[in-house]
Amino acid sequence: MLRKELDTFLTVADAGSFLKASKVLYTTPASVMNQINKLEALVGVSLVERTNQGIRLTAAGRYFRESIQKLRQTSDAILARTRELAETEKRLIRVGTSILRPCRPLIRLSEELPYTIRILPFDDSPEALSAIMRNFGGDVDCIFSPCNSSSWAKQYNILVTAEVPCRVAVPRQHRLATKTSLTWPDLDGSTFMLVKRGASPVFDALRDELEQHPGIRVVDMPDFYDTSVFNICVERNYLMETLDIWKHIHPNILTLPMEWNYVMPLGIIYAKEPSRPVREFIADIQSLLERGGGTTMPQSPLLPR
Repeated sequence: MLRKELDTFLTVADAGSFLKASKVLYTTPASVMNQINKLEALVGVSLVERTNQGIRLTAAGRYFRESIQKLRQTSDAILARTRELAETEKRLIRVGTSILRPCRPLIRLSEELPYTIRILPFDDSPEALSAIMRNFGGDVDCIFSPCNSSSWAKQYNILVTAEVPCRVAVPRQHRLATKTSLTWPDLDGSTFMLVKRGASPVFDALRDELEQHPGIRVVDMPDFYDTSVFNICVERNYLMETLDIWKHIHPNILTLPMEWNYVMPLGIIYAKEPSRPVREFIADIQSLLERGGGTTMPQSPLLPR
């Protein structure tokens, strides 16, 4: 059926005659009659009775009119909902979240922005994390993470939103577990596990200083941070750099402040060529930060002087 004929039929039914309907539709009575005849031929039944006083709907015509009106209302609702969903999709940001890369700071940061955030959990294993990041724009648009990786800076876009103090992870069975804060002399006689050299400028600077203390043994972390390294820290009684956002990762690890000035940037990691919604989201977050709103954590210098 053509929408034009249906609109004409409804106008005729409301007006009560071809002549009155033609005036509403700015056409001729003959054109109106031809459209009704075409519609009746298509339906296969008479919808109107022609009389000297005008037209009267048949029983089939009355049912047809009522049904078409309901169909139009349903159609309008479908179109409105379709457009609403399309608009929502334009503002949908899919954020990956995990134990070590929780999305909560990003959610808090974006609360006042007009975006719908969809949370998608992932595993912190190096393989799973690499797969997520290689496929930015597929299932996940971005993650919120510590972001001082040298390789990430080359492969992805990064918007730093905060810089947080580096802490020391201390196993509860370690002799330093009774401390509330640490100094360099405290670390003498301990083994400190750290990300391999070249992976992070912050960690490289920290390693340089650790190696100036002959009483501290430095060992390489097997991989970048995942949950397994916290188990290694406990099982081998190692010290390890950590962050406050990870203080509840392992029940047998304490997170203690240290007398250094090392800090770790946190931020949003996303594709080099992001979609338009992601570009707009990042721009809005950046604008929010520049206005001084939505600060996730205290700011401090990136590296010690």
